[in-house]
Amino acid sequence: MYPKELLKIITYLKKLSGVGSKTAQRFAFEFITWSDYELKDFAKTLNVLKDAVKQCDICGCLISENKCIFCNNSFRDSSKICIVSSFKDVFQIENTKTYNGLYHIINTLISPIDEKEIDEENISRLKNRIKENQIKEAIIALDSTIEGDATSLFIKESLNDLDVNISRLAFGLPMGTSLDFIDRGTLTQAFTGRQIY
Repeated sequence: MYPKELLKIITYLKKLSGVGSKTAQRFAFEFITWSDYELKDFAKTLNVLKDAVKQCDICGCLISENKCIFCNNSFRDSSKICIVSSFKDVFQIENTKTYNGLYHIINTLISPIDEKEIDEENISRLKNRIKENQIKEAIIALDSTIEGDATSLFIKESLNDLDVNISRLAFGLPMGTSLDFIDRGTLTQAFTGRQIY
């Protein structure tokens, strides 16, 4: 019943996390009301997105113009490193304005059901960063889920032979939740109340 071009847009929008059929349809109809300039500019931005925005080779955070705002910032506390599962989590944490250290993104949580394993090479890079930067505290900030717990335990055991304090966000984080859905106040509490892990 929809024109095929509109149907294609709806199909793509439904691929977005949390976007169902109704929301995708609403967004697609909204696009039709945009000016030609806005649509062309949006299409152009999408077209160059993967080339323009890449991940830092050191920490895994998003970079623009070949510069990482976290690794190349002398004002950040280089004695702490926060381990997260995705670059989205970095922005969630930055919004709390309670943490000013370094980051390390592991990209994948352990999930035997989905056949997902931790990248051993990534963990080796993390260990090297801790040693080279003489990091004093490694904060594990992974989702409070079965996968997050399994991955946190794996990371803790991997770092046990290093001279670093290991802590984990716990206070205020409900079991089974992703950092994506935690409000700023709760995440701030979780950082402030982090415990030795």
